[in-house]
Amino acid sequence: MSTTDTISELARLGSATVYEAGGRRGYVDEDLVQVIPGSRACGPARTVVCAQDDNLMVHAVMEHVQPGDVVVLTMPRPAPVALVGDLLATQAQVAGAAALLIDASVRDLEELREMGLPIWARWVRVKGATKDALGEIDVPVTVGGATIRPGDLVVLDADGVAVVERERADEVLRASLEREQREAVKRERLQGGALSWHIDGLKEKWT
Repeated sequence: MSTTDTISELARLGSATVYEAGGRRGYVDEDLVQVIPGSRACGPARTVVCAQDDNLMVHAVMEHVQPGDVVVLTMPRPAPVALVGDLLATQAQVAGAAALLIDASVRDLEELREMGLPIWARWVRVKGATKDALGEIDVPVTVGGATIRPGDLVVLDADGVAVVERERADEVLRASLEREQREAVKRERLQGGALSWHIDGLKEKWT
């Protein structure tokens, strides 16, 4: 399967399935605002570490964004400062970004929703960032306890975010497809009246 197909399938399968099938690794343990309800995305991480409360590097990374990238924006300490508004989101969208994951705030929420670019952010706040200090691009970052390296696949949907190490992408996809098939069989049995209490052997734990 091509890399494009792998990314498309992981997006379809969703963060919960990918997280479980991948061995419960790469869980982003963070409350996030899903700016575009119903959106889902997957793509290789383009990572950014901004200086504290500063978004100079968000402007800088737009020169490097490739179609399909998930742009991951962080600071040394997460804070309710808007790193992205509609003008930066416009640049990301024109560059072909698949999504933005922002461990900080966004603003211009209504405009962002009209644009339709999938965005997940920790907060929505009016307070803007400065544009004065250098940071780093394409370095490992940590979001919600999960390490995200440049090129790792980031899966985002209404349930949250899961990260797949780039070298494990095919392995995790196979496991996720197998899990999907098992759940389809199980769902059919449940629709027929079976109970997970019995078919999963959970009752034995009680007795």
